Amino acid sequence: MADTMLAIATTPDSPLALQPIARPEPGPQEVIIDMRAAGLNRADLLQRRGMYPPPPGAPQTMGLECAGVIAEVGNGVTRWKVGDRVCALLAGGGYAEAVAVDEGSVLPLPDAMDFVEGACLAEAMMTVYANVFQRCELKEGETFLCQGGTSGIGVMAIQMAKLAGAGLILSTAGSAEKCAVITDLGADVAINYREEDFAEAAQKRGGVDVVLDMVGGDYVAKHLDIIKLNGRICNIAYQNGPVVELNLMRLMLKRGILTGTTLRARTAAEKQELRDAVETMFWDHVETGRIRTIVDSTFPLVEAEAAHARMTEGGHVGKIVLTRNA
Repeated sequence: MADTMLAIATTPDSPLALQPIARPEPGPQEVIIDMRAAGLNRADLLQRRGMYPPPPGAPQTMGLECAGVIAEVGNGVTRWKVGDRVCALLAGGGYAEAVAVDEGSVLPLPDAMDFVEGACLAEAMMTVYANVFQRCELKEGETFLCQGGTSGIGVMAIQMAKLAGAGLILSTAGSAEKCAVITDLGADVAINYREEDFAEAAQKRGGVDVVLDMVGGDYVAKHLDIIKLNGRICNIAYQNGPVVELNLMRLMLKRGILTGTTLRARTAAEKQELRDAVETMFWDHVETGRIRTIVDSTFPLVEAEAAHARMTEGGHVGKIVLTRNA
């Protein structure tokens, strides 16, 4: 194996660009994945601005998910072998020709699925499971509200909630076209937030049991108003800002839960627990096509700057993916 590889480097006040860096070597229980496709996330934009640094020991290169082929296996790896087609949740390093990752963060890529589709799965599905099912314990028959239904996470959240038996699924989007997409994914109520107040729409349907919030800001108080007794709100992003004003009495009277999580800094064991749960509960649906991805656009790795511009514009539907030829 070569000692170096190409990866996207971030330099203050400069466009993203490829540069040679050291190729990773597998540690115990780690595999090296030759990247074929890497999904973009808004966390990448934050990291680029210095607002979401990698956890200790993680690569400094951006990229929280990828799909590719296992090129090397470290000591103690029991499940994977060289040549396996996989997708993986990463603590960083996806914007590169190769990345090292703990074997417990890796999932098998279905034979019929290409690498671009595969790069859309691991981070989104593990995030949804960790927050909607583990943290908020969405139960069969309950009402679920997903903000941002055409985001990479929203696309997965709607489908996973549907398959898990949610009684009513509401989701928001910013145009009629996007609302059509989330309806097609399985949402029972698609709310165009530019034309209709989502809180009023939820109240008309009796409120909600679980909210997946990627907006924060003033939305938090609205979510508190619309949850039912014993409702749960989980925040995973804050496009409207991280600082909120909260009426604690309202929360207490609802016996509600307001929580928030991140995924990146969790231990390898915690990530493997999420991987195992996603694989057990939902991976057969990925293999049969009942859970599908939506790819907005693809860019070669060398055009990462253009891919970031696309995400910053905010009009995308589904995932933006970087690609690399074999």
